Amino acid sequence: MATPGFIRDLRSRIGHTLLFLPGVSAVVRDAEGRVLLGRRADTGAWSIIGGIPEPGEQPAEAAVREVYEETAVHCEAERVLLVETLEPVRYANGDQCQYVDVSLLCRATGGEARVNDDESTDVGWFAPGQLPPLSDYALRRIRLAAEPGPTWFAPARHTLR
Repeated sequence: MATPGFIRDLRSRIGHTLLFLPGVSAVVRDAEGRVLLGRRADTGAWSIIGGIPEPGEQPAEAAVREVYEETAVHCEAERVLLVETLEPVRYANGDQCQYVDVSLLCRATGGEARVNDDESTDVGWFAPGQLPPLSDYALRRIRLAAEPGPTWFAPARHTLR
């Protein structure tokens, strides 16, 4: 994912220090039930679409924006699938981040899937039984999108009294 300007500005002040940031991911399905995936330019791995909300941007708006920016597909957010704090990551340049991911189920409403920016090298629709190799992160979200049900939240690690 490209680094938003506000984060580049923060990094110029704080260096590689761990940043706790919001993130969004989208499981986008079309009318045939296929899932939209992008092959990441940074790792070469297939994944669901995601990114970082801009300051003041709502998670659903950010997911819809990211999907269009990366794939040229228009979509609407339908429901929250999952809210989860991910493990910290360290990027090749030394930056450290930890994301609170809000994953959304989105319905495609138009556009032709194509590479639409420099974050992906390929984009495509995949039937659920014909997915390319994916991380557990992406597979879990795709699985949740196929199930009717409430939003999944990570269990609390601590109990307040």
